[in-house]
Amino acid sequence: MSDKLDLFKSSPIGLGCMNLSHAYNTPVPEADALHALREAYEMGYRHFDTATLYGGGKNELLVGEALKSVRNDIFLASKCVLYVEPGKGKALDGRPETIKAQCEASLKRLQTDHIDLYYLHRLDFDVPIEESAGAMADLIQEGKIGGYGLSEMSSSTLRRAHTEHPVTAIQTEYSLWTRNPEIAVLDTCAELGVTFVAFSPLARGFLSLAVDDPEALVEGDIRRTMPRFYPENFAANKALLTEYAQIAKEQNCTPSQLALAWVRAKDPSIISIPGTRFVDHMRENLEASAINLSADAVDRLDQLINQETVTGPRYTAAQQQAEIDTEEF
Repeated sequence: MSDKLDLFKSSPIGLGCMNLSHAYNTPVPEADALHALREAYEMGYRHFDTATLYGGGKNELLVGEALKSVRNDIFLASKCVLYVEPGKGKALDGRPETIKAQCEASLKRLQTDHIDLYYLHRLDFDVPIEESAGAMADLIQEGKIGGYGLSEMSSSTLRRAHTEHPVTAIQTEYSLWTRNPEIAVLDTCAELGVTFVAFSPLARGFLSLAVDDPEALVEGDIRRTMPRFYPENFAANKALLTEYAQIAKEQNCTPSQLALAWVRAKDPSIISIPGTRFVDHMRENLEASAINLSADAVDRLDQLINQETVTGPRYTAAQQQAEIDTEEF
């Protein structure tokens, strides 16, 4: 596991695979998705992140098929607890027996005998985190996972889980427009030696300037349900992008690279896992690891886009209450 952990920590930018089959736009045709994943490996990606939830298991099937020939050369991460219940939609279950059953199913879909990093995708408020973490400890003991992580959980939950069994990583949304980890989680990670993984570092396409009109997004795109993309909020948020694009130009990088370079400037130990369905965007994102922003650019970005200047919460009250455990400003 030590060699794989070294690979994990030495890869500042990994690939979030969700976009190929879940949440945004429409699923990518299988042949195109397999091609994109193989191209990602060829261009240098070594950390691939998927989940039981994505596409109801289809994303794990894609990742497993595309990368089985290079399995020993990559760091493979997946997630449990959240899943798609046939005929009912998204469901959540953090009981130990469910976690272990989901792991067995993930191993089969991924065509591997172990997963390098297995996350509790969300907190099941009906199950003590110690019980879920205990199941992960059992899976580590059995050699089925190398380590375990948490996703979208608070500092206090991280501490409780870590006491039960050391946590390898915690994954939470983090970008210029989502600063919640700065409240407590980043400091706790530094204290406990837990790696922080930033998902949606491009603010769900907002910071890559990929979303011009949220109302043009396809039906079913998850961003349609997110308050920051509501028309009345998006207009105010979009106004922030004029100066943002100017800073990218001054730093000789693309808007996407600027967002990723900002995360790295905040803390070089943070790993970002931007997701995209386009091979050219994968390459563009990967190249961001070589960009060093000036201190002035970082300061300007911090002042331009933050929790005070962004309009609208991350989630609706119902979404937040159901499954999000992170601290709020």
